[in-house]
Amino acid sequence: MTEQATGTFEITSWDEQPFHEGDDGRKLTRASVTQHHTGDLDGDAAVEYLMSYQPDGTATFVTLQRFDGAVAGRHGSFVLQGEGAFADGVAQAPLRIVDGSGTGDLAAISGGGSFRAKGHDTSFALEYELA
Repeated sequence: MTEQATGTFEITSWDEQPFHEGDDGRKLTRASVTQHHTGDLDGDAAVEYLMSYQPDGTATFVTLQRFDGAVAGRHGSFVLQGEGAFADGVAQAPLRIVDGSGTGDLAAISGGGSFRAKGHDTSFALEYELA
């Protein structure tokens, strides 16, 4: 049976470094990020982003995120994979739980969801199944 989880997250650290920069404002960066989640997901996440910025400041990105905490009172960890965009001050992406990445009480988790962040206004939604 598919369950729903929603909540917010706080970015607790952000370390972004360029690894290629063009003269026209285009650049490729990597960001190592930590987050604290509250709501139906309660715990911390370590996130890695690879981003491609355009001269107008918009960007596309890919991300892997390891969540460690509790989902509906069940403790463990799992990895989320996403591909998204940043435009008009908003970052958003659909996410999927990487098959076989769950540990502990979350060993059999599967599903996906999304996140949205505009400054400190953040939200996530997850649809998941636990065997």
